[in-house]
Amino acid sequence: MSTKTCCRGPGYATPLDAMRSGPREKLLYTVTVQPNLDEPHGDYLSTVDVDPESPTYCQVVHRTFTNQKGDELHHSGWNACSSCYFVDEKADKIPKRNRLILPSLNSDFIYILDVVKDPRKPEIVKVIDGDVLKSHNVTGPHTTHCLANGNIMISVMGDAEGYAKGDFILFDSDFNCIGTWTKGDKKALCGYDFWYQPYFDVMVSSEWGAPNKWRRGWQTKDLDDMTQYGCRLNFYKWSTQTLYQTIDLGSDGITPLEIRFLHNPKRAEGFVGCALNAKVFYFKKKDNSDEFEAKKVIDIPEKLVDTGSGEVESMGGMISDIIISLDDRFLYVNCWRHGDVRQYDITDPENPKLTGQLFLGGAIASDLPNVIVKEDKELKERPPARYVKGRRLEGGPQMMQLSLDGKRLYVSSSLYSPWDKQFYPKMVSQGGHIILIDVDTVNGGFALNEDFLVDFGNEPYGPGLPHEMRYPGGDCTSDIWLANDA
Repeated sequence: MSTKTCCRGPGYATPLDAMRSGPREKLLYTVTVQPNLDEPHGDYLSTVDVDPESPTYCQVVHRTFTNQKGDELHHSGWNACSSCYFVDEKADKIPKRNRLILPSLNSDFIYILDVVKDPRKPEIVKVIDGDVLKSHNVTGPHTTHCLANGNIMISVMGDAEGYAKGDFILFDSDFNCIGTWTKGDKKALCGYDFWYQPYFDVMVSSEWGAPNKWRRGWQTKDLDDMTQYGCRLNFYKWSTQTLYQTIDLGSDGITPLEIRFLHNPKRAEGFVGCALNAKVFYFKKKDNSDEFEAKKVIDIPEKLVDTGSGEVESMGGMISDIIISLDDRFLYVNCWRHGDVRQYDITDPENPKLTGQLFLGGAIASDLPNVIVKEDKELKERPPARYVKGRRLEGGPQMMQLSLDGKRLYVSSSLYSPWDKQFYPKMVSQGGHIILIDVDTVNGGFALNEDFLVDFGNEPYGPGLPHEMRYPGGDCTSDIWLANDA
């Protein structure tokens, strides 16, 4: 598609264009959960100042409250992304990235925020009631992606009763509900995250589990029914919206969560992080076939730990987020329970090479008095507790967001408030945090920035739990590029 016959939409023409030409981030929109379910202001979007030249650097400068209890805001997405960069000059209007979309895991409400009128003070301009999703027999909205045709697609994880269901709900550019996306009789058992590559006519989705399972906290017995908890990758024909292949990852692949194709739109390959047992699978399109294959390429061993009960239990790393740099060179992986963030060189994607590791809290820190690590196949000694600006980092590293140039990795601490309360109650009572890791993009490796800390312990209505983060104008976990054959 030639740029001479097209108008420019939002974003950048290619991932490398975004990496080379994108501005340094100055604001960080952070989904923040209110753990006190009786607090009427509810969850909110925090605007965090990340401009080192600003007098309010490292501070929350605005909070946009939902003013509703029990939402559990989780992930967010844009109404337009770089898939809309090339727009036919005859189009009625050029897409603008002016709305941030906030789905709620528990209430099924969806909040639409204007982030252009005053970028430091986003404003809710539309609220989609949870009954809208239930009227289409879906619930548990998770990942939002903008589409090149102007529509917005959100993955869902359950039916109206809260049982597992993998599907997607569509909205038009004015946020009117169009209906569910999947066509045909074949449906995914579970849902969670998704990513599409139109050049190969494919979309892939991952699986968490049924809302009526994870909403009550983590219970091992839930794995007795793997129709209600995920272990599969689902591949769809993008053009026909039909599920054509499912890959069962087995016990190593239980709860495959964040899934990413490589950013290069002409590479039909990617990674998925499998939370429970801390494995990363690589998947790629087979030669001369529409089908994909997957194999485990990162295996983080469990630890045998006594957490004070006198009984030894296995502790998996809990990979709850992965992120890929825009040049497809580095993969970042978190271990929320073990407490570390890892950087891998994926120049050879089938053989990731560990190039960096930092411990940022976790459940095995050496100062935890009731913890005894009985077996650790990786570490010779327990990692020390981590302090930044005098504050001990409670909890573990959770959501990550990488700057467009790949030099700064922001890390928050909250996974999902019922699970936070179960695994890291002290982090809940004291409030979560965001820290910054400085990345060496030339040689690989990274280091904690000791001068950066966003502390959510003294929020106006009690300690808050920061989760997903986004920059105004797009970022490397929301933008999907169409192949340009010009």
